[in-house]
Amino acid sequence: MRSLATLLFPDFELLDVYGPLEMFGMLKDEFEICMVAETADPVGGRSGPRTAIDAVISDDTRYDMLLIPGGFGTRDLVSNENVLAWVRSQCETAELVTSVCTGSTLLSAAGVLDGKQATTNKMSFEWATSFGPAVDWQKKARWVWDGKFVTSSGVSAGMDMSLAVIASLINEETAQKTAIAAEYDWHRDADWDPFAQIHGLE
Repeated sequence: MRSLATLLFPDFELLDVYGPLEMFGMLKDEFEICMVAETADPVGGRSGPRTAIDAVISDDTRYDMLLIPGGFGTRDLVSNENVLAWVRSQCETAELVTSVCTGSTLLSAAGVLDGKQATTNKMSFEWATSFGPAVDWQKKARWVWDGKFVTSSGVSAGMDMSLAVIASLINEETAQKTAIAAEYDWHRDADWDPFAQIHGLE
């Protein structure tokens, strides 16, 4: 079983978190999900509902996998050295680091994506990529897998990315069954990205 830490912060994007966790959470024998934040207080997403916290970053527990969501809260978090230091530390030992939307901006601000390919939210592409001049940002990509880092495009793309992770870590059949159980139309092509054109990136 792999431990999966999801970093939460005020004004995170709900689907960035709960889309992937719906997929990973169906496989309880494979993934143990832990909600991690800077403090132990419940954290509210951009759309309002608050989420209980299982652990705080000062615990310095090691996790096998990370899920870094995006959302408006990343605007403040890119200058939060306490959180960025935790991200750097976790990335050193984690087997796999995933991000959704502007979550990749936190990874780039922490310096862990330098020299790697990555993608992010297409609507916020200019802002999101400004923190990683040494990152090879991909304008058109549903998700990008480079080494231990898997970064996805905006919001709903996290579900496609998480299923790709399941297919890689377990097998394709399990990922397909998970998508069917969720009644989700899984986009398997990492290069499928109609939103790049919509937002003038190609």
